Amino acid sequence: MPGTTEMMVILLIAVLLFGANKIPKLARSTGEAMGEFQKGREEVEQELEEMREGGAAEGTDAPTVDSTESTETATETET
Repeated sequence: MPGTTEMMVILLIAVLLFGANKIPKLARSTGEAMGEFQKGREEVEQELEEMREGGAAEGTDAPTVDSTESTETATETET
């Protein structure tokens, strides 16, 4: 984390580059962009979670093989 002196230098450079009038607009647009990014990330996470839940539900609906049936079949093929 930068110290006080470093922050003052960064602020001075920002004022020189953008001007005092544009800094609040720049900060506002940066905040809005971060908010939009956060929303997008949450939507993607929600979609992934729904896909996981849907995949788990579909996996339980699949027909299962009875273990005794598969053992009997394996025993018959050995003899």
